[in-house]
Amino acid sequence: MVLSVSERTFNQEVLESPIPVLVNFEAPWCGLCRIIHPLLLQFQAQCGEQIKLVSINADDNFKLSTTYRLKSLPTLLLLENGVVRHRLEGFRRREDLLQALEEIKLSYGSYLKAYSSPQTAKVGYRLA
Repeated sequence: MVLSVSERTFNQEVLESPIPVLVNFEAPWCGLCRIIHPLLLQFQAQCGEQIKLVSINADDNFKLSTTYRLKSLPTLLLLENGVVRHRLEGFRRREDLLQALEEIKLSYGSYLKAYSSPQTAKVGYRLA
């Protein structure tokens, strides 16, 4: 399941999240947005509760679209502690997205493992 976020709930659900958040800026008219949705659900299932997946309707949340300088849809941002760590935009094929998501999993692999272990989960381990 993907949590739908708006400008009203963005701070609480994304910026204040204790875990990294993959934000999917999309729009109802965007065909590619609908195509990648199952891939994002699969990515979320693979990451479990270590990465939160949210969607934002870019048309209805113009302020956020402007703040994050969207050039195309879909645009995916991985935010950690309110900081954009990865930006995925301009992909044209399903394979491009899969490769980018795999890179995120690899770069966050040690973080995800450390975060899910009982000792480090208590101290809130973060990437440097």
